[in-house]
Amino acid sequence: MIIEASAPTRVDLAGGTIDIWPLYLFHPNAATVNFAISLRARCRIETRDDGSVILESRDRGLSFETDLAGVAELVHEERLELISKLVHFFKPETGFHLVAESQAPAGAGLGGSSALAIACIGALNRLVGNRYEERRFITIAANVETTVIRVPAGFQDYYGAFYGGANCIHFRADGIEREKLQVDAAELERRLVICYTGEPRLSGINNWEMFKTHIEGDKVIFQLFEGIRDSAQRMRAALSAADWPEVSAIMSAAYPNRKRLAPNITTPHMERLVEKATRHGAEAAKVCGAGGGGCIAFICAEGMQESVARALAEEPDVQVLDWRFAPEGLTITEES
Repeated sequence: MIIEASAPTRVDLAGGTIDIWPLYLFHPNAATVNFAISLRARCRIETRDDGSVILESRDRGLSFETDLAGVAELVHEERLELISKLVHFFKPETGFHLVAESQAPAGAGLGGSSALAIACIGALNRLVGNRYEERRFITIAANVETTVIRVPAGFQDYYGAFYGGANCIHFRADGIEREKLQVDAAELERRLVICYTGEPRLSGINNWEMFKTHIEGDKVIFQLFEGIRDSAQRMRAALSAADWPEVSAIMSAAYPNRKRLAPNITTPHMERLVEKATRHGAEAAKVCGAGGGGCIAFICAEGMQESVARALAEEPDVQVLDWRFAPEGLTITEES
């Protein structure tokens, strides 16, 4: 049997970090806005008759082998830790070869590890006979990934990976709700340039610093999070109305506030890229994910996308990503 699953990565437009429990509980109407992109994480499982369990990451060029008895020890395995912990969680009873890969650069800030978690959960759940309802995938992903990154995980990435499309994720005391946003996907593709800076970042470091400061009761941080909440609500309305000047204005206003919240969200290299892109027609920039490296998304003035992309591509180590809006989330196929 061969099972293949894939899930899209995402670009977060507004409301990042407020998606971490319990921060959103302190900010009524907390929300995060993101949209899925065509750079997908993939998981392929092929069953084996010999009881061997082979875990492989094509991106990292790393693989190792154990057996079904060794699955119980994968909870302590540091090689391919996320995949190992997910296999331990599902405890399959047949041998298999799992191959994972991602089209997004490592440390890009596009939610790649979360997309991979959703893809692997989809494939592993199918392997064990659909043990869990799909509605539980996001909770499983967040809980397992938290044990890997060892800080609280935000929830927004899993929703983009699971559902695809454009999303406003609402965080309330009675639970989390995903609202599908109707957006002009073609215009989004024409307006945005996404570049990988060549500087990978470690997920959760900036978020953890903000988390601790918030929980400790810093009033300035609290007000900045109120602004994050308000920016997300404005972004939801602007995207739904295809109000691109407003989208740019929201991103422009959020950028300096994000730097106040976490000064190391940008590096000097990232600052130079933002300045250059602005000179060539970018109206606003959004550091993807927790920052400190990774990707930057630029909203461009009408007709200026190619100019911005060319300018960024001139920079050493910078990769302008080839992406499309991804309306489809998690997909799972199976063949005997």
